[in-house]
Order: sequence, then C-alpha cells, then structure tokens
Amino acid sequence: MNAIQARIEALRQYTAPLTAPDDLEAFWARACREADASAAYSAIQPAASPFRQAQAFKVVYAGAADTPVHAWFLLPPDSLQQPAPCVVVFHGYSLSKGLPEEHAAWLLMGYAVLAVDVRGQGGDTGNGLPLEHGTAKGWITQGILDPERSYFRAIAIDALRAVRCAMAMPDVDPARVFAFGGSQGGGLALLAAALAPGLRAAIAHVPNMCHMDLGILQSVGSISEAADFATRFPGRLHDVLRTLSYFDIVNLADRIALPVHVTVGLKDTTCLPETIFAAYNRTASPDKSIEVHPFMGHAMPPGYYAAAHAFYSRLAR
Repeated sequence: MNAIQARIEALRQYTAPLTAPDDLEAFWARACREADASAAYSAIQPAASPFRQAQAFKVVYAGAADTPVHAWFLLPPDSLQQPAPCVVVFHGYSLSKGLPEEHAAWLLMGYAVLAVDVRGQGGDTGNGLPLEHGTAKGWITQGILDPERSYFRAIAIDALRAVRCAMAMPDVDPARVFAFGGSQGGGLALLAAALAPGLRAAIAHVPNMCHMDLGILQSVGSISEAADFATRFPGRLHDVLRTLSYFDIVNLADRIALPVHVTVGLKDTTCLPETIFAAYNRTASPDKSIEVHPFMGHAMPPGYYAAAHAFYSRLAR
C-alpha cells in the first residue's frame, strides 16, 4: 500500500465524535415547521438572457426573518422532456446565483435549474436577520451565540424553502428535484438531503459545514471567522461550538437516506478531508459514494457536469 492509498484508507476509517445537543430533534422540528409555513414563492417574472430556446425567469421566495430570497429559474428547450427534472444550485461562500448563462450546461442536459442566492453575500439578496451582537468579518458569526437567531439557521431555512420552491415551479417534475453545490453550497446540499422532504438526491462537492469543531481549529475557510470571533470573545467559545453543533452535518448524517455523492480533495485546507469523511462515514444512505482527488485542493473536480448527469439520470427515470 502506497502513501496515497494509506491516507485514503485512514480517512475511510475516520470517525468523529457526535457533538449533537440534547434538543437537536426539537430544534430541527421547529425549524422545519417554519420552513414549511410560507408560500412556495412570491414572484416569478421573465428575465433577459442570451438563450435562444431555453427560458429564464427571476423568482423571489420568502426566506427566514422576512428576507426575500432571489433566484433564477431556468427551463430547458421545449424539445427536451417536460415536465423536467430540476437541480437546485447552491453557490460557494461570498458568491451568488451568478448569471443565467452560467447554468447552461444543465439546460442542455435537460434539467431545469433553480439557482439561489445565499442571503447577504454576493447576489441580489439582502439579510433581514436582526444583528444582536458584534460579529467577525464575513457573515457566519451573525447570531452565533444563539442557534435560534443564528445566520446558519437562516440559511438552512432558506435552503429548505428553495427545495419547496423548485418543486412548485411550472413544468418541473416535483418527484425529480435534486440538490447540488460546492463548498458552502455542498454543505447546504447535504443539509437539504438530511431535512428536505421529497428531495430525490444530492451532490456535494468539497462540502463545508462538516465536523465544524475540527474546522474551527484547522480550516482557513469561512469557519475561521468563527475562530476569529472566539479569539475576540474567548469566554464565549462554548456558546460558539454549541451553535455550530446544530448545523454540523456529522450530527445530521444519520438523517440522510437518499442517494448522495460527495467529492473531496486531499490537499484541501478549506474543507479538510477529515471533516468531509467524518460526515460521509456517518451518512446513513445505502446509496452513497465519495470521489477522492489526491492532488486537488478546494476546487470543483474535472468533468463535474457530466458526472452529475450520470448520477442524476439513473435516478430521474
């Protein structure tokens, strides 16, 4: 066995201790009820795009804390299957839903797309979550002392409502809605896989929100904002870790029963291999797979559109 094989085998055996608080079930029962309480969407209107056949719409749906969440809804050409399967796309940290043409590959493969903003970051969507304490740079430390008022809870509810929105879209087959994302988007895809009723499958590339107690210690990514916060307020580290534990995919992985595909880069210093394997190894789904790239850092793997189509298409029949 060479060093690469040994590293991968060690990761396949890696087990992180659960950090779930005692009220985890009650917490998510309340959050899921809240996610189900709003209309699927509040506005949909045609949007300008360079597409000659595919259709583009701008959609707004109600997020947590009365925040309107903006999204693109895109339909494939009429010659492809209708009603269409739909991919809900969650973007990486600080980015946005992008432009309609950035999702053209999905349309050419016959998928509708709902590409959503994550609140407050680089897109059209603001953030109505009250700010009740100072924060570190970025967004994730907003409300980090109280899970019920945290940024993580708000984006989780937004993600669950995105899946509901996709299922209600015209010309979409609600039984064939998939989650997709990388980094932050991968974490949200896994969270949706754990909590969104009716979701068919999920793909999570180099996902964050996994084994966050290790991430806060070693990651150079967005979770380092929580480390900065704890450095400024060292007496609140316990509260920070407690809040993170509600949203840690390690603690939710036993709820993931649907097909899921995950990728990991062994040179990733943002979403560390240990964090991703910790969540993957606890994932309950009998239909799960992990794609290991020994020399990849924090990136989307080569050929990810074709690989996603191969994964989703066997489930979309």
